[in-house]
Formats: sequence, C-alpha cells, structure tokens
Amino acid sequence: MGDAEGRAPGAPQGSAFTPEEVMRYSRHMIMGPVGPVGQRKLRNASVLVVGAGGLGSPVALYLALAGVGRIGLVDFDVVDLSNLQRQILHQTADVGRPKILSAQESLLAYNPHVTVNTHGLPLTSDNALEIIPEYDIVVNGADNFATRYLANDAAYLSGKTLVDGSILLFDGQATVYRPGEGCYRCLYPAPPPPGLVPSCAEAGVLGAITGVVGSIQATEVFKQILGIGEPLVGRLLLIDALTMEFRMMRVRRDPACPLCGDAPSIHELIDYDQFCGTPPLAVAEGAAVAAGAHA
Repeated sequence: MGDAEGRAPGAPQGSAFTPEEVMRYSRHMIMGPVGPVGQRKLRNASVLVVGAGGLGSPVALYLALAGVGRIGLVDFDVVDLSNLQRQILHQTADVGRPKILSAQESLLAYNPHVTVNTHGLPLTSDNALEIIPEYDIVVNGADNFATRYLANDAAYLSGKTLVDGSILLFDGQATVYRPGEGCYRCLYPAPPPPGLVPSCAEAGVLGAITGVVGSIQATEVFKQILGIGEPLVGRLLLIDALTMEFRMMRVRRDPACPLCGDAPSIHELIDYDQFCGTPPLAVAEGAAVAAGAHA
C-alpha cells in the first residue's frame, strides 16, 4: 500500500480563516500565547506520527482537533479486537481494516480542514529518510525497539525534533529530542536482550495511560510549533498511574553517543532488526516484537 492523502474541502493553508474555522478554533484564538498568529502556525505545520495505535491515536486526534495542517501516519497493521481497549481512532466496525484507513477517516470526521497523509507500510531503513524529511516534527508511538531506534536515528539525521513516548502496564514516559540536544541513544545506548522486556501483548497495559502519555506528546508538539513554554528537552517525564506520581528526571546529551556525540560513528541508517535481535516487522504478522510503547 503506497502513500495516500485525505482531505475534505477546506481553505488552503495560506488563506484567511473561514468563519467556521474561527469558531472551531476560538478557544485557541482567545489565548494570548496562541491567538490567530499561533493558530496559523498550527495550520502551516506538518507532523508525522509513527504508529496509529495506543499512543498514535490520541496524538493524531489532538493534532487534528487543534488544526495542525498536515498529519502523516505511518502504520502497516490492521485493527484487531484487542486494540479497541485503548486505540481510540478505531471502532468495532474497523476490525480487520488497515489502521491508517480507519485513522484517516476518524481524523477527517473530527476536522475536515486538515490533510491526513497515510504511509501504509513499516518504517524501515529504506524509506525513513524519504518520509521523515517531509514533516516538521516526528512523534514516536512505535511498539518495538527496532522502530524506536530507527525513528530516533532518522529524525536526527534529518534534523527533525522527535517527541518520544512509551507505556507499559500502569507506567508511561515522555521526552523531546531536538537535534544537538541529545537523543534516544543517549538515554538507552543499547536495546535490552530480546525477551527481557515484555510487550504490551504479553504484560498488558491500562488503556487510559495511553491517553495520558499521548496527550502529553501532543502538548509537546504544540509547544514546539508555537514556540512557547518549556519543552521536555533534557527532561524525561515518568508517570506511575497507580500512585499518580509524575517524576522528572534530567537527561543530558552524551558526548560519547555514537549518533549525536562529539565523535559520532553512525552516519547512516543501519539494520535495526539485527541491532535489536528481533524479526523484521514486515513478517511479524502484526504481533508486538518488543516493548516500551503501545501495542
């Protein structure tokens, strides 16, 4: 399945807001830090969401509701009944359909003024540097370590900010990696041995925690686009839903990081399945290969 674009009739990005759009975004436009100028920034922005599942669903939904002009979705899986406990872009009637199609329909039903580009294939070393440069910001909602490292490396090599999030059981975390200010490899230099960390399919996940972390990721995207607030750059937010504790951990760029360090050894994308010791996603039949994010 190749790339596809979906957009209902709406105003071009450079034109004035229609009365309907002014009403739709009125709660943004009356906010000083946003206003009409900020709303136009949102409309002119493009964001790629890797994964249309537990994290990608709330992220993409809030991006569309906020009027982010172009939203890209990368996913090759189909909707499974077990997804519906948390993946809010999909409904019972969508079971068996490609996630990107049901996600696209849902987003356009919520806001016909946005463009939704679908990339119905796995993100790989062969296509990541073709897809990611088309967008301003990348949101990582991948459910396996191979794609997490791939998205991190491709975003850095493309000079793009990466808004990262992950969940498992009752826990979640979120952070933002801007080029030159650290990356996923600074925090996790190497993946865990295969099988050490259970997947959501193996250990389970509280459905609502995906909404919490996904909403935080969407908020970080808005802050990046609008240039407001203090982003989660150099900070890792840790969430424990059982105690409802939010803890902040400082993270620094590692000068010895092989990707973003002082003497980097990674200058191009590698074989991430081999690096993580996992089977290729294209033959994984939609099963969760590893953990650290939504399934």
